[in-house]
Amino acid sequence: MYTSAGFRYLPNLLTVTRILVTPLLLLLLTVPSQEGQASALLLFVLASLSDYYDGVLARRLQVRSRLGQYLDPLADKVLVLGMFGMLAVEAPSVVPWWAVAVIALRDVTVTGVRTWVEAWGSTLQTFRIAKLKTALQLAFLFGVLVLRTGTHMAPPLGQWAGWVLYDSYLPGVALALVVGFTVVTGALYLIAPVEERVQVE
Repeated sequence: MYTSAGFRYLPNLLTVTRILVTPLLLLLLTVPSQEGQASALLLFVLASLSDYYDGVLARRLQVRSRLGQYLDPLADKVLVLGMFGMLAVEAPSVVPWWAVAVIALRDVTVTGVRTWVEAWGSTLQTFRIAKLKTALQLAFLFGVLVLRTGTHMAPPLGQWAGWVLYDSYLPGVALALVVGFTVVTGALYLIAPVEERVQVE
């Protein structure tokens, strides 16, 4: 399948854009207003969609490469860890630092395994269940951002959002499930790493 030069770089361009907008997203999270939190929510949704579409475009255009396979998980880590870290600063009762540490340790470990495999001329194939891990993390973050935006709205919606976010057990249970699933998927790379060779065009 022939692909024009411009379209060949589109998936990686989306991935790089996701990395570049993350600092602005984190900055918006610190703005204590409905406008600031809503803007952060919108930007987060766009960044999350780019995570889906860069992979779709790479497959449809048949432009998979080592660079893309390196950048995509890196962009995910920058976005997800950046969000969890900033929420630990802004709302430690919702996202405690231990959860951020566990998620970061898992990602560092998997990155180490990936680097070791690539040093031998192969690349580590991403488990499909690991993609589900990223989707769960993004879903949790989306929910928290929606509730943070809601807390700045008029009653009773603002009061309800505040109760769910800060007084109920729902965020804690959801976070525990996300962290647990994150650890399990990370263990898969240590137990049964799958390698594949990728032809770089």
